[in-house]
Amino acid sequence: MIRLTSSKNPVVKEIRSLRNKSDRQEKGLYFIEGIRFVGEAVNEHATSGSMPDIRYLVVSESFASGADSESFIEPCINRGIKVYCMTDSLFESVSDTKNPQGILAVLGMKKDLLKDAALKDGILVILDGIRDPGNMGTIIRTADAAGCAGVIVTDGCVDLFNPKVLRSTMGSIFHLPVLHCGSTKEAVDICSQKGYLVCASHTEGSVSIYDADLSGNIAFVIGSEADGVSSEALDNADMLIRIPMPGRAESLNAAVAASIIIYESARQRGMASE
Repeated sequence: MIRLTSSKNPVVKEIRSLRNKSDRQEKGLYFIEGIRFVGEAVNEHATSGSMPDIRYLVVSESFASGADSESFIEPCINRGIKVYCMTDSLFESVSDTKNPQGILAVLGMKKDLLKDAALKDGILVILDGIRDPGNMGTIIRTADAAGCAGVIVTDGCVDLFNPKVLRSTMGSIFHLPVLHCGSTKEAVDICSQKGYLVCASHTEGSVSIYDADLSGNIAFVIGSEADGVSSEALDNADMLIRIPMPGRAESLNAAVAASIIIYESARQRGMASE
């Protein structure tokens, strides 16, 4: 391990800079934190041999001396991944969490484009203007749990590599394709061309999700809680669907709505019990 004690060290400065979207994009790097999340990355890297692209691991002195360190430090060193050890106070200064667990990893970005992707059969989720990091991460996690074929992030959304988004995925970002596309219209057009039925979720949709046939290859457009789906989605979708709400609430949280729709489609496809 390489010991770091100075806040002026280039590695320390680099990690701090990755809190900012512009710096993440410029460097092509992002970081993840926590025993479970970093563990997911290390396990996936061991399985694939290359992905996710772990550039280096950073641990605090307390973590390095604890029982959990053996399952992280040695495997990374054996695979040629650099491991840095910081003082506890220095680690806290670079962490993005209130109660850091003493372990983080810096990874190289991998941006897969929708237009170049070989899409699998199943359920796709198009994120249309999702700006809340927690909502985006939760939708990705739900899509992973339901066995979706992928999630599509359009330009109007929060940055996928925002630390809060990543934490909310709980590691699911490593389990299913998360594809990038420019506009929502472009995403809808590509999915349509590839044979997917495109359904936009709307409170005034003409068809209830419980009456619609959602059992085929399908792409759901999920809009933000504040603005709903965009006009690009409404004007170009094959079907406008709604979640029945017999109560007095006017709307659902975007992640909750996405979860209900995804799992109804999964139920119809017979996937939920697999």
